Amino acid sequence: MSKKIILDKESAEFTKKIIELSGEIVTLCEQCGTCSGGCPMCDKAETSPSLMMRMAALGQKEILGSDIIWYCASCYTCTVRCPRGIDISKVAEALRQIILRDSVNRIDLSKLTPAELEKLPQIALVAALRKMTG
Repeated sequence: MSKKIILDKESAEFTKKIIELSGEIVTLCEQCGTCSGGCPMCDKAETSPSLMMRMAALGQKEILGSDIIWYCASCYTCTVRCPRGIDISKVAEALRQIILRDSVNRIDLSKLTPAELEKLPQIALVAALRKMTG
């Protein structure tokens, strides 16, 4: 028997905003973990794509402080493997848009040391610097 989860108004509005920006129904995620199992960036990030999806579905704004939304390389491995057909990279992009629309940059290249720049995967930098803020 599944339990119905009732979100407070603020959490529900946050989830609604993610759905609106991404075009993906994040509440359809069944938490199978396939997205995390196939993610080439998962071992670099502290948060998994699966946890990102759970937090998005529950309207937990703490996900905006997560590194996985910046490490998402938009390679679509998660999307191809998702049994529910959710484009998880679109959800990560929506979360980045929420932050960028508030003019908050997660990575400032001018403040990174050469060692940090060398350590970060190039695709993660590209994903982090995209500013499709509309």
